[in-house]
Amino acid sequence: MLTQYAWIAWLVLILAFATIEVFTLEMTFLMLALGSVAGLLSGLFGIPWWAQFVIAAIVAVALILVLRPPLLRVLRRGSDPARSNIDALIGAEGTVVHTLGAAGGQVRLQNGETWTARLSPATEQADVAVGGRVLVTGIDGATAVVVPMERGAAE
Repeated sequence: MLTQYAWIAWLVLILAFATIEVFTLEMTFLMLALGSVAGLLSGLFGIPWWAQFVIAAIVAVALILVLRPPLLRVLRRGSDPARSNIDALIGAEGTVVHTLGAAGGQVRLQNGETWTARLSPATEQADVAVGGRVLVTGIDGATAVVVPMERGAAE
């Protein structure tokens, strides 16, 4: 009885593994689904249920070890290396548009955005005048944390 309806169990496993793979995209469940396909095919050739299970397990493990790593490399190769959002602002240069003192100020970054800014605690300078060059070292909420640039570095 079990051997006669094993193909239904294999189809259910294939569908379950494929569905999980759609949500995870880690290729592990795809390899398990392909192993289940091997189990299904072996069942169609009349192999006993325990041998179907062994074949499915061997195929799935082999695919995980051999095929999954290159597939993941190909999948991740196309990712965009460009920094975005806050990460893109770290290291950006800017110009002070409202005097930057202990209470803060405003800077216009090289991308054209104007940000509220404050001096980094690492700097010893008290004020940076309008037109002074600064470098963004961090973002704290909606405030850019900046340090003044040396005159020699800006020129």
